[in-house]
Formats: sequence, structure tokens, C-alpha cells
Amino acid sequence: MIDIYETEFRRADLNLLVVFAALMRERSVTRAGAALNLSQGATSAALGRLRRLFDDELFTRTRSGVEPTPRAVELARRIEPALGLIHSAVTDRDHFDAATAQHTFTLGMSDDIEAALLPRLLTATARLPGIRLAVRQASRNTVAAMIDRGEVDLGLAAAPAHGTDHRSRDLFTSGYTCVFNRRLLPLRTPLTLEDYLAHPHLLISYDGRRGIVDDLLEARGLERRVIAATTHFAGAALQLATLPALVTLPTHAAAVYADTLGLAVATPPLPMPQYTVSAIWHGTTTDDPAHAWLRRLIDEASRRNE
Repeated sequence: MIDIYETEFRRADLNLLVVFAALMRERSVTRAGAALNLSQGATSAALGRLRRLFDDELFTRTRSGVEPTPRAVELARRIEPALGLIHSAVTDRDHFDAATAQHTFTLGMSDDIEAALLPRLLTATARLPGIRLAVRQASRNTVAAMIDRGEVDLGLAAAPAHGTDHRSRDLFTSGYTCVFNRRLLPLRTPLTLEDYLAHPHLLISYDGRRGIVDDLLEARGLERRVIAATTHFAGAALQLATLPALVTLPTHAAAVYADTLGLAVATPPLPMPQYTVSAIWHGTTTDDPAHAWLRRLIDEASRRNE
């Protein structure tokens, strides 16, 4: 049995921890107060007590609200799961009922994965009036840190980098597909390497300089003509409405963009690797009923890519 030190619990006031969780989630004193039906003054006062309790600034002001300190991020890893357990004990509920729950789930993913999965997730939650999904841009290199900071509940990425505190599950395998506007670029398929190199390309890249296609071509002593670069897959696909160019995209996104925008698809005329898209989350949320429900939702939405 755990020893309960009543004096320390009275000093802590569990309501302060609820305010802490709201501040982590909302990143704003005003929004946290509104979510808890507290005035901004009451929320600010609670934040002052939290700072004294933990002897740390916890949240620093930014132009858009507040940002948690490293100490706050570390505390959130332990406080939020504990609040979930307390809530279950008080309400005598150890399950999550999506039909009656009021819950916002925040997902971290790049826009190619969003294009493939978000429509299915929204369809699945359309009849759940209390469920809200929010998406934040993330990559395999940033998603673990976003989870640690409490910015997202779950991340989706190809081979996401993560540490021992995280858990992950493989969802589906993808590769690469070329898309183009056949009205503006009347190419035959299967696409030949000669045609692939003869026409301009749009590049999707974080640095705007090169991508995996350029690396593969360079290994063969070849080069393509890139006329523009963007960091967003959807942005590149949209340009094909008026641009006679090729775009090489993740297959799961190419299928969506081609169907929506009336584009043609073709297998790239050079061997390209396949990769696995995975879900990643913090280990402390594994047993949380709401998070387990979210992971099942993601699993079901991902099956159509298998």
C-alpha cells in the first residue's frame, strides 16, 4: 500500500493539476481557463500556485500564448496519466465510450499521411459528436519531441525516430508513385526512363534542394530537371492542374491526389524503396482507455493501405 502524506496532498490541491493539464493542452492561460470554466485571473492565480509548488516557471509567455519548460514537460508525462486514473476511479469507469465522450485527439503527421488517413478518420467519427480530431504537421524527426512536449497524443510517420519512453506499431507499407496531368503531359504508361528525364519535375523536400529521386539518379550518373520545390505534397499535386510536369509522391498520397484531381499515375521507371508507416506514442498513455480507442481507430483506417 502507498503511504499517503495528507499534508503534502492538501498543499498540492489536485485541482491545480487539472489546471496544469489544461495549460499543457491549450498552450494559453485564456484558453485553459475557458476550457475549465475559470476566469483568466483564476487561471493565472492557479498557475502562480503551481509555480510555487514545483519551484519552476513551468510556462513561459510567447506571442501566441505560453510554452512549457523542460520541467513542465517532464511533469506532464506523470501527471496526465495519473489524472486519467483518478478520473476513472472517481467515475467508476475504466473504459472509453466514444459515443458519449467529449474529447479532442491531436495527431502529428505529414500532409501525405494526412491525405490518406484523415478522410477515413473523419468518416469513422462523423457520428460521434463529442470527438474532435486535430492535426499538426510533423515528420519522423520531430514527432517524438512533439509527443514528449504534449503537443500531440499520437504521431504517424515513416520509421519515426524515438526513445525508450515511446511505443510504436507498424501500420502499412508504402512506396513511390509518379503523378502527372495527362491533358498537359500526354505520356504513355508504363513510364520510360527517357520520358521521365525529358520532362520537368516538381520536388517535395524540406530543404528545397534534392530528394530521394535525385539520390537514386545520381548513383546512376543521371539527373532530372527540377523547376520548383515545395515542402508540401498536396501543394505540388495542386500545381499539376496547370503545369505540364511530373511529381513523384508517396504511393498512399498519390492515389488520393490522382483520384481527387483527375491525375494519371505511373510506376517510377527506376527501382525505389518501400517503407513502413508507423504509429508512435508515449508509453505512459498505453493503458489509457481513450488512447487505446484512438489507436484502434488509426489501425482500422490504415488497413486499406495494406
